[in-house]
Amino acid sequence: MFVVIVLVLLGILLIRNVRIVPQAYCYVIERLGVYHTTWNAGLHLKIPFIDRIANKISLKEQVMDFPPQGVITKDNVTMSVDSVVYARVVDPKAVTYGIENAMVALQNLTATTLRNIIGDMELDDTLSSRESINARMQVVLDEATDPWGLKVTRVEVKNITPPAEIAEVMTTQMRAERDRRETILQAEAHQTSVVKQADGDKKAKILQAEAERDAQIALAEGRAKAIALVYEAEAKGLEQLKQVGITREVLQLRGISAMKDIADGQATKIFIPTDLCDSLGQLGVAGDLLGTAPGPDRKTLPREQVYKNEVKAGMAKKLANDLCLDEQTTPQMMGASVRNAAIASRQEHLTGTTKKL
Repeated sequence: MFVVIVLVLLGILLIRNVRIVPQAYCYVIERLGVYHTTWNAGLHLKIPFIDRIANKISLKEQVMDFPPQGVITKDNVTMSVDSVVYARVVDPKAVTYGIENAMVALQNLTATTLRNIIGDMELDDTLSSRESINARMQVVLDEATDPWGLKVTRVEVKNITPPAEIAEVMTTQMRAERDRRETILQAEAHQTSVVKQADGDKKAKILQAEAERDAQIALAEGRAKAIALVYEAEAKGLEQLKQVGITREVLQLRGISAMKDIADGQATKIFIPTDLCDSLGQLGVAGDLLGTAPGPDRKTLPREQVYKNEVKAGMAKKLANDLCLDEQTTPQMMGASVRNAAIASRQEHLTGTTKKL
């Protein structure tokens, strides 16, 4: 019976001294009050009444969010800064025996380091240099906590809150900066628009000028071809006239016919060539205008009729010369002058004849 009781007691002691260390944890074991070993994850047996678990430590990375604290910058601006520190235990023995309450010590060390770093910087640098502050704090804290068995893996400055009056000034400054950038962007956009519009106008004018140039070239080519055709037709006409044998008298008659068409037009001035005026006298055209025509040969006419014809021919020639020399004569005036001259010539002739009789 006694043996059974002893065995039961031994079994209870054995069960109570068997320990299972979870993953990511470690146990610091003391034997007779002195550090003996560190148990890592797994099954372990503790000697009753001799071994003691001095500390159970988590090997996970721990996040320590410290409350905001007041700091003073180099330019004497007080502001509130809060930070986050990421650390993990790398030496369980040092954490257990190196410092009392390592996490509280780390918090105080972080606050001190943050004040020292920001105290060497001005406000603008503090607001724009968070990465630099984070890196410097990590280096300082990692070196300081190495004897404690801690590894600072990362430090982040969460918020930097300046005083209300500084915040208001910064807000005004940021608003002015935004307005300036907006003005610059609008000016650049307007400049781009003007440049593109000017470029478009230039291209349009170039195209218009090229179109006008092509049109002028085409028009000039058309006129040149038309003139060439006219000259070619005239050359052919002259060649045909030459072949037919046109005389000077025929050309003079054609010129007189053309003068008739000119007299029927709307022109206010008529310039008659001198040789055409001589032709009028020589061919007796003025006699036709006066109602007379060349008669038969003067040898077969009576003396009195020959005298009358000579007088009429002379008057006709004088009339033709008068018409040719007067540059202000219109077609209507020329017709009236011819009729008046004809009437005057008839009256003068009748008067002379009467006197002779």
